[in-house]
Amino acid sequence: MIDFSLSEEQRAIQSWVRTFVERELMPLENEALRREREGHPPGLTHEEKTRLRALARRSDFWGVGTPEEYGGMGLDAVTEALIETELGRTFLTFKFGGEADNILFHANEEQKRAYLLPTIEGERRSCFAITEPGAGSDAKAIRTRAVRDGDEWVINGEKTFITGGEEADFALVFAVTDPERGADGGVTCFLVDRDMGWTSEPIDTMGERRPASLVFQDVRVPHENILGEEGRGFALAMKWIGRGRYLLPARALGGCERLLDMGIVYAKTRETFGAPIADRQAIQWMIADSQTEIEALRLLVLHAAWQVSQGVDSRHAQSIAKLFGGVKANEIVDRVMQIHGGMGYTRELPVERFYRDLRLLRIFEGTDEIQRRTIARDLLKGHVKVGATLR
Repeated sequence: MIDFSLSEEQRAIQSWVRTFVERELMPLENEALRREREGHPPGLTHEEKTRLRALARRSDFWGVGTPEEYGGMGLDAVTEALIETELGRTFLTFKFGGEADNILFHANEEQKRAYLLPTIEGERRSCFAITEPGAGSDAKAIRTRAVRDGDEWVINGEKTFITGGEEADFALVFAVTDPERGADGGVTCFLVDRDMGWTSEPIDTMGERRPASLVFQDVRVPHENILGEEGRGFALAMKWIGRGRYLLPARALGGCERLLDMGIVYAKTRETFGAPIADRQAIQWMIADSQTEIEALRLLVLHAAWQVSQGVDSRHAQSIAKLFGGVKANEIVDRVMQIHGGMGYTRELPVERFYRDLRLLRIFEGTDEIQRRTIARDLLKGHVKVGATLR
């Protein structure tokens, strides 16, 4: 039996988030675009994010994926995907509070008190620092070193394109502690406070996200700041990276829905040669292709999320969803910009903003090429069988 219906709770949550986005976030878009045109940092201000999170918390919307024992909602992966889809309907990057990097839950009790709980409460901010100038898609190629000196470790190296690196007050830093073993037992994760000596520099990008480069020069870290087990950091890193791949195309899905709605409205009102452009077959095909791809993406995202909820190894399904989502989202936003013509190319409308932001989906947290490699490898090695999705 296949049931594609949502539970009453899921429908209620989906409706609440959509209302929140439409009432609280979308009205801020024009001001955010104006600020960006004037050269101010893109997106919501810190004050706006703080106010919105407090507003949501008053409605008990806090810690979407955080276990209930830590004060969160403890929602399942499918419901999280539905929430991300609704949040994706605005180009303003926003996440509800009460969250922490998933691997922080592997911390010991003392570390939880010092890092996990304050992060959930919004008192501290973390960043995940694994990518390096010479180690992007190939995470096993990291060169940042940590050498033990008594009860401390001395870290030297550089990280790049670190999301939240400029704002974080501590970093989850992955460093080589045993060069002979490398990723197979020689990489360790450290909890490194900013005041231990690392510095950051923002990197300008074409979209809203401003990652940072992090520099570690003789940064001394106490031995007790190792997260998890010494030498087992690479396995932790893969848990972090794999955790969110279905959420990225889920957010893109919401953006595509919004964009297609905008394209339909514009096509019905914009007239050329005495008739709305919606009457033109070229425009109709753009709309039809976009809707078809949106519905296909929805099923791919929800299937990957369902596997996560069931405790099934979802890496293959998530790679498919991320690959398809990244490629198709960029095709859809391109069509919608084409429908809008010159107006779509201006910074007066959200279309151009979506265009820049969605391009990132094909790069971060696993490029298109990495997803294709994963999918092909799984099939060629027999880890996954063709046509075995529902078996």
